[in-house]
Amino acid sequence: MGASPAPTTISAPRFTVPNIPRILVYVVSLLPAAWLFYLAFTDQIGADPVAQLEWGLGLWALRFLIATLCITPLRQLCKINLLRYRRAFGLVAFYYVLLHLSVWVVLDRGVDLHAALLDILRRPYITIGVAAFVLLVPLAVTSNNWSIREMGGKAWAKLHKLSYPAAALGALHFIMIKKVWLVEPVVYAAIVLILLGFRVVWPMIGGKKPKRRQAAMMP
Repeated sequence: MGASPAPTTISAPRFTVPNIPRILVYVVSLLPAAWLFYLAFTDQIGADPVAQLEWGLGLWALRFLIATLCITPLRQLCKINLLRYRRAFGLVAFYYVLLHLSVWVVLDRGVDLHAALLDILRRPYITIGVAAFVLLVPLAVTSNNWSIREMGGKAWAKLHKLSYPAAALGALHFIMIKKVWLVEPVVYAAIVLILLGFRVVWPMIGGKKPKRRQAAMMP
């Protein structure tokens, strides 16, 4: 007489994500930047187009950093796997930060590098923003398969955890830009804190569940 079969484990349903070409992800993700530049250079973005352009580019940079941080919780909590797009989102975030910084240096400071350096040293919110950019540079440089092979997966993953403090600094920079407290930057900062806190709490409450062993079927 055969043994009764082991109970089957019911796994959470997985959401099937369409396989979108990465080049399309880059193109669509950079459309807001193209639109912001169009509005700025056609005087349709407000009384101070340079400031509005800087603000808009910085905001989209933070949004894509948040999108990058969302990928792990979505996979672990909702079974939505977007891992193949994480590097693309991270690179797009870097491109927006680079554009944000370039607009500040070129259009706001008129390529006066001495004045820009003084601002970085004297104004804490600019110091914090540049620090976030510096943290993102090695991540952008190593966001390719060659770097993963050369560094090894563990070292590469450890390096790319710099995205956590970069996102935190970016959110703080966003809050400090204005001299008054605005709701929008605070909300984005709260989202970043929640996403970073998830990475601390999840392994303790549900991220490392023991695997069930299924009994072998006897004839």
